Amino acid sequence: MRANTAESHPNSFSKIKLIIDTDPGQDDAAAILMAHGLARRGLVDFIAITAVAGNVGLHHTSKNARIICDWADEADFPVYAGATKPLLRELVTAEEVHGKTGLDGVALHEPRTPLQPAHAVAFLIDTLRHAEPGSITLCPIGPLTNIAQALALAPDCARGIARIVLMGGAYFEAGNITPAAEFNFYVDPHAAAMVLNSGVPITALPLDVTHKACITTPRMNALRQTGTENGARLADILHSYERYDTQKFGLEGGPLHDPCAIACAVFPHLFGGKDCYVAVETQSELTMGVSVVDWWGTTGKAPNVHWVTEVDADALFDELRQSMLQLP
Repeated sequence: MRANTAESHPNSFSKIKLIIDTDPGQDDAAAILMAHGLARRGLVDFIAITAVAGNVGLHHTSKNARIICDWADEADFPVYAGATKPLLRELVTAEEVHGKTGLDGVALHEPRTPLQPAHAVAFLIDTLRHAEPGSITLCPIGPLTNIAQALALAPDCARGIARIVLMGGAYFEAGNITPAAEFNFYVDPHAAAMVLNSGVPITALPLDVTHKACITTPRMNALRQTGTENGARLADILHSYERYDTQKFGLEGGPLHDPCAIACAVFPHLFGGKDCYVAVETQSELTMGVSVVDWWGTTGKAPNVHWVTEVDADALFDELRQSMLQLP
């Protein structure tokens, strides 16, 4: 049940065109590095990164995305800055998890990778409008503000989307920002509701599955043993990150939330879930951002999300490790 190269899965694998929308963030760094490694393995066509405010403010997230591209020796990679705040609410960050800069655990530098002049939403609209129908996979791993704005301003651009594979939501697991809500959906619940109701094919990687994919000490050691700068760097980042989750949630290590979305986009056979109707709460402050999953079809409404609950965590980590081997 695993694939390490396109050749090892000739009948089920197809190379995807990938855009990551992100708010780096420590686990976002792992996801971005994984995507660069996957591109070098010939498994994805990694087009661009669009940054959004979330884990920290946009100044930091757009800078961090560029620093991560520098680490991957991809200093000409296109990075676009997008929304500075949610659609209707004030920004809530996660500095207590990721630190003031968003990338606690390693030394940072002024990025060589330039910030592209276009706004991320304008880039998304233009790119999707001119793409072949159903050709681009979007992986939003932060709040969904940029994606919601693009779909609202230019509904026709949805034609270019093959699937949105997002990290967000929680149903079987409790929330990680409030007792009930997951961070990405909570930060911009109105954007989450808009995207889930857009009619675009959506796969969601909620806490239900990401809490089953943790960066344990043996897995961190395996990153260090790659002998690469980025393997050691990522181990340092994740070591800083995992302390919060082990202390708060009693997990065996920090969940690899965002790499789950990248892996699911490329290796869906490593994951299991169910098509469901999912709604997001946007009215009640008590339950703001909660994802209500009609797991048993009680409402009779047509499914709008493939809700993932299972992962082959060992295979996921191995794909991350193999991707890190492709980087400096």
